[in-house]
Amino acid sequence: LPLTRSVVSEFLFLGLTNSWEIQLLLFVFSSTFYVASMMGNSLIILTVTCDPHLHSPMYFLLANLSLIDLGVSSVTSPKMIYDLFRKHKVISFGGCIAQIFFIHVIGGVEMVLLIAMAFDRYVAICKPLHYLTIMSPRMCVFFIVAAWMIGLTHSMVQLAFVVKLPFCGPNVFYCDFPRFIKLACTDTFRLESMVTANSGFISLGSFFILIVSYIFILITVRKHSSGSSSKALSTLSTHVMVVILFFGPCIFVYIWPHSTSHLDKFLVVFDAVLTPFLNSVIYTLRNKEMKVAMKKVCSQFIIYGRIS
Repeated sequence: LPLTRSVVSEFLFLGLTNSWEIQLLLFVFSSTFYVASMMGNSLIILTVTCDPHLHSPMYFLLANLSLIDLGVSSVTSPKMIYDLFRKHKVISFGGCIAQIFFIHVIGGVEMVLLIAMAFDRYVAICKPLHYLTIMSPRMCVFFIVAAWMIGLTHSMVQLAFVVKLPFCGPNVFYCDFPRFIKLACTDTFRLESMVTANSGFISLGSFFILIVSYIFILITVRKHSSGSSSKALSTLSTHVMVVILFFGPCIFVYIWPHSTSHLDKFLVVFDAVLTPFLNSVIYTLRNKEMKVAMKKVCSQFIIYGRIS
């Protein structure tokens, strides 16, 4: 994509705060949760891969979600943490475009994965006898391929319009469409409306579809025995929490693009650092099967380390 029409070659990041004490606190907070997120999601992928008992559609989709969360953490967090104590926080035009591209590819993939996981739970609870037939390996691969195709298309369609704009303003708080477009020298009302329609209403629509789906599943669960109901309710509550964590910031940022800078700062840190960590924690702490499998994998590595 041509990047030659921009007047500026780099952008100056506006810092989270001017207070040294708060910067130190943010550095410790961001670094801790970034490392914890990388370790937690890597452990989920390793556990699902190594444990044969977890070779099922639900855990296959969970491992792919953890892979996406690794990407979420890695796109913006290292740069954000690195810039906390730098006086001149700059990013090149191409670097900013790359961040936007990967943010929306990963966001689109995660959106489809969450819908696939909801469909998986619907089939498992509402049509248990046909579960293995419907959620076949071919169907799982189809979900993953579709997720990446939709993510790539979603990102490239918006980016194709944005990279051709002439940019004048050098200051930006973070690299994403709502704030990035405002730096253009021309009228961007149509582009802002397109971003709101593409990212905002798609996020809002997907969120409501998922919530309605989980309500329908919840009604079906009530017809089952108490034992299976409690397990299904625990799984559903886990999925609903992850859906809210993912779609909440997306809906606010893209439906209300004129939000305050203070709230923007909170959402950037929350989305980049905390959400991927919370996803891994929610899926492990509320899943007994996953916790048992993780203990086995960790013990195997400890034994292997002692032997070697």
